Amino acid sequence: MGEAKVIPFGSPDDESGRGRRGNAQGGQRGSGGAGAAGASGHEPGAGPADSAEPGAGGPGAETGSAVPGGTWDQKVAQGLAFLRRRVTGEYEVDDFGYDPELTDQVLMSLLRPLYEKYFRVDVRGVENIPDDGSVLVVSNHSGTLPLDGLMLQVAVHDNHPAQRHLRLLAADLVFMLPVVNSLARKAGHTLACAEDAEALLGRGEVVGVMPEGFKGLGKPFSDRYKLQRFGRGGFVSTALRAGAPIVPCSIVGAEEIYPMVGNSRTLARLLGFPYFPVTPTFPWLGPLGAVPLPTKWTIQFGEPIETDGYPAGSADDPMLMFNLTDQIRETIQHTLYKLLVQRRSVFF
Repeated sequence: MGEAKVIPFGSPDDESGRGRRGNAQGGQRGSGGAGAAGASGHEPGAGPADSAEPGAGGPGAETGSAVPGGTWDQKVAQGLAFLRRRVTGEYEVDDFGYDPELTDQVLMSLLRPLYEKYFRVDVRGVENIPDDGSVLVVSNHSGTLPLDGLMLQVAVHDNHPAQRHLRLLAADLVFMLPVVNSLARKAGHTLACAEDAEALLGRGEVVGVMPEGFKGLGKPFSDRYKLQRFGRGGFVSTALRAGAPIVPCSIVGAEEIYPMVGNSRTLARLLGFPYFPVTPTFPWLGPLGAVPLPTKWTIQFGEPIETDGYPAGSADDPMLMFNLTDQIRETIQHTLYKLLVQRRSVFF
């Protein structure tokens, strides 16, 4: 199979790049290993992230958008063209390993049935994400397994007028797992660190972060929809340095897909995991117990919080970091409570 063309930050092929080191090997941190959790090639603007959009003119231009449509003849022709480019290496990845064509044509298509038919995701306020330019989406995190990050990625791409891509910042563990590591890189997820988050925002990307991390993902079912600590506000500092607006996001429905009623710390230590979940069906039913419950999801994007009006040096002000972090956390928590009051049931 041919080698893909790597587009490093700041190359002639990337009009908005900002001179950055490149390493497109999936699973490697690159030169700083950007974060992601999650997930995904993302924003409009010059660079490889746009090559799969209709009319972009890159290798993905022949196939256009991955949103369903077209006749069977067209789909077969697009599929054959896609395979040819895979074999000959006529496709592009950026120096984080993000493969926009594979994401649009394959990964999104695999996730879309789960998003549309199984979880029946209702998306609100996606227009609060700007049509272009950098933006940081900050969301709650839950569900035992990080399916909420993947559904958030599909929600932004399929519902935003500009079909923007969400680049998720993920924990180190994601890039230590075989197969998952490579797929996460190709989907645009990068390692959660300030340097790479700033690099992505500097290119005008939509970057997604879930500050609760494993504390939110692995919390017991009794603590559902109660936000955990948001850390020290590093994501706020990153947004301030980039002058990127912060869009709070609240996800309802993910908490119930794997009701975590216990945690086997011994198994977690043996396997190197932050927790080992025990649910009403797992591990008792074996692989069948890993099937998530078909809950009804709602994803709501709040009003953006502008950061470009703060004076220089604000990113180093700890009190400002604390206040903005607390404001974002309270906004997400309040919206979660509001959505919970409005929903009819967990499954409908």
